[in-house]
Amino acid sequence: MIIDTHCHIYNSEMENAEEIIRQAAKNDLHVILNGTDPKSNTEVLELSGKYENAHAALGYFYSVADEITDTDISLLDEQLADENVIAVGEIGLDYYHTKDNSDKQKELFEKMLNLAEKHGLPVIVHSRKSMQDVFDMLKQHNVVGFLHCYQGSAEMAREFIKLGFYIGIGGPVTHKNNKKIRKMVKQIDINHILVETDSPYLPPQEKMGEKNTPLNIKYVIRKIAEELDIEEGKVTQITTENARRLFGI
Repeated sequence: MIIDTHCHIYNSEMENAEEIIRQAAKNDLHVILNGTDPKSNTEVLELSGKYENAHAALGYFYSVADEITDTDISLLDEQLADENVIAVGEIGLDYYHTKDNSDKQKELFEKMLNLAEKHGLPVIVHSRKSMQDVFDMLKQHNVVGFLHCYQGSAEMAREFIKLGFYIGIGGPVTHKNNKKIRKMVKQIDINHILVETDSPYLPPQEKMGEKNTPLNIKYVIRKIAEELDIEEGKVTQITTENARRLFGI
């Protein structure tokens, strides 16, 4: 088994979502589908109920921080009780696109962390140009999870690991100009790494210009194995065990 711990494979993102999930199943590949708003969360729930290799992570993303109402929060609270839900995500902060609504983003992130605590679920966290704020907020909550598509330093990664978090590595580790991530991978223990694709985004170097799919997880595994000078099978085994431990798959 291989586990793609973070992707957005549902109809509002990819027209052939179900075909992709079926292809993944044929390759013994499990996918954790991440919702970001009420519509995608509903799609994720439907797909996770239909396919054994599809698992649901539900959450409200920073991009809807100005729109989410108390009614939406109540709806998510109900949905998180579904037996197919294994995490709260994708959630987090992003100051790259705008910092003007940072207070709203933090307010929403706080509500997501509270729901994760209430339901006893791990969190899947997005952080872009907001690492310190994300870290400070996570410290205030009794949650574990992983930093999706981590872009920070090894030093900061180790601080997140101390909080009980894993580090998500995806397509960017293969990009020719991204030496920073490859250096970071060498400096942290593989027992704290998860692999992901963020499909249909962030394709690996080998598939640049195409829509990404979970099947491309093999390129991420190959690059990690190359950087750590270990067998690809060992990377698969360890990262799969890490994901199973965190999500109970």
